[in-house]
Amino acid sequence: MSYLFNPPPVQSLAIRGKSDRFPINRLFFVGRNYHAHAVEMGKPVDKSVERPFYFTKAPQTLVDSGSTVAYPPETQNYHFEMEMVIAIGKAGFRVSQDKAHEVIYGYAAGLDMTRRDLQLVARDKGRPWDLGKDVEHSSVCTEIVPMEGKIIDQGAIALEVNGETKQSSDLNKLIWNVREIIADLSLFYHLQPGDLIYTGTPEGVNAVVPGDKITGRVAGVADVELTVGAAQ
Repeated sequence: MSYLFNPPPVQSLAIRGKSDRFPINRLFFVGRNYHAHAVEMGKPVDKSVERPFYFTKAPQTLVDSGSTVAYPPETQNYHFEMEMVIAIGKAGFRVSQDKAHEVIYGYAAGLDMTRRDLQLVARDKGRPWDLGKDVEHSSVCTEIVPMEGKIIDQGAIALEVNGETKQSSDLNKLIWNVREIIADLSLFYHLQPGDLIYTGTPEGVNAVVPGDKITGRVAGVADVELTVGAAQ
């Protein structure tokens, strides 16, 4: 088969302790999944009457931890969001909560970088979030840490900018935990090996500027790093 131009390469991440790489299928993100972050965004969540909601990004937005990425165009308010990432290793559709662990390959630490000003304009006008969220080089991720069948439901999650703590919380504060996220998302999608699920960010999100160094971690999983480069 011949193509008019070369197709994009398969996006992939390193796997800790293995020479094989983890090929990426889709990137899912859970919105407002910590109460304190939902409050700081002006949209408190009542779990008793609400369900999780999601947005996606193109796999081409994925960049490795440790990279330097250019400050993106058309924004004056570029935010970090520190997140734990679930790596799906088996197909699953309508997965029950008690079997959610069966589709998990491992975990990673990630950053959901966001053009916040554009996201909020879109949100307030009832428009899609794509220009705020589906930003080139905005899905930062560490290597995948194999933990097949393991559920992580607690542990510190934190982020610093230039060494100053900006986010500090615990995974036990997730509104919808790992089992609930997988069970709910798999009602809408046939989950596939290579899917990544960014599980949400705690409070403390804020803007960065060119030259800033972001460091973050999910305890027991991985540390993530990103340098914000000059504006494009």
